[in-house]
Amino acid sequence: MPRVSQQQTDQNRIAIEKASSRLFREKGLDGVSVAEVMAAAGLTHGGFYGHFSSKDGLAAVACAKAFEQSGARWDQRFADLPEPGERRRAYVEGYLATATRDRPGSSCTAAALAGDVARAQADAPVRAAYLDGVKAMAARLASLQPDAGSPEAGQRALAEMATLVGALLLSRATKGDPISDALLASARAQLLQQGAES
Repeated sequence: MPRVSQQQTDQNRIAIEKASSRLFREKGLDGVSVAEVMAAAGLTHGGFYGHFSSKDGLAAVACAKAFEQSGARWDQRFADLPEPGERRRAYVEGYLATATRDRPGSSCTAAALAGDVARAQADAPVRAAYLDGVKAMAARLASLQPDAGSPEAGQRALAEMATLVGALLLSRATKGDPISDALLASARAQLLQQGAES
């Protein structure tokens, strides 16, 4: 059997990370098997352990990668918006959109994995990756405040993050009922009003 090149090995690992990142956000950490991840990556189950020692290790890498990808997407969206206020508005409107609610596999990792990470063991690798991602999200929101860099901006960013993630989680949990859209609209209106006042 021919040996796989380093380039192919790297491509396979990237495919596993991408597939697991999407699947874990769609179905939760316990809702996805290694076999399912590998099938979604277009690889055989046996190849998994050449890349990761365990599903827990993969979950941590996938979580970190998902936060990283989300940050890169926001940076791309912000590229044409020079003012922090415009970027904040775009963030709030994009985050609290029905499209975000309806696509957990490609949207916010903080919301998609919150319940799973809360139930994970204290020393689970995914907890550290999640914490790093949440801190990065808070820093991004703080940078969008008019007084970025101040302690008050950091405090507002934490409150805004709690509102964003909470509204998205509740909206997903109530999808199909009118309250689902109302949760998004109310949180969006409140955050945009707060932004206009600051």
